[in-house]
Amino acid sequence: MTAFDLSPPSDAQRDALVAGLSADERRVLLQHGTEAPFCGVFLDNKQDGVYGCRLCGLPLFRSSTKFDSGTGWPSFFAPFDPAHVREIRDISHGMVRTEIVCARCDSHLGHVFPDGPPPTHERHCLNSVSLSFTPNGQAYPDLLQRGGAEAQPAG
Repeated sequence: MTAFDLSPPSDAQRDALVAGLSADERRVLLQHGTEAPFCGVFLDNKQDGVYGCRLCGLPLFRSSTKFDSGTGWPSFFAPFDPAHVREIRDISHGMVRTEIVCARCDSHLGHVFPDGPPPTHERHCLNSVSLSFTPNGQAYPDLLQRGGAEAQPAG
């Protein structure tokens, strides 16, 4: 069981968080869009730390699970905690895929595919605009002011 509070933000909290998003972030996070490949800010990030949800700050993936998939989007073979990412069957664009969203705020993150490296053989393919990054040792962004695990350093 995760140490993080997965209850959704209140309507007022969500409105405040959405107000701080760019047009591209809104299109991807809220309208299930996709950023162009090979242009995301986190594609080539090599720092040690934790990638979180851009909207609510929930930790989603550790840098130690990141790999170069050659697809043009940041890819990870395992989530920070399986409870932090929710999977949804996606039949848009004439194909069947598995969409992944933030388990706390339902923001669109990307898709997961069964062609990743061991040990999971999963490729969680994310949009950089869906993510924030916290270097190891720095405090997670406690955007919902919940304290607890959110107030701890990443690592």
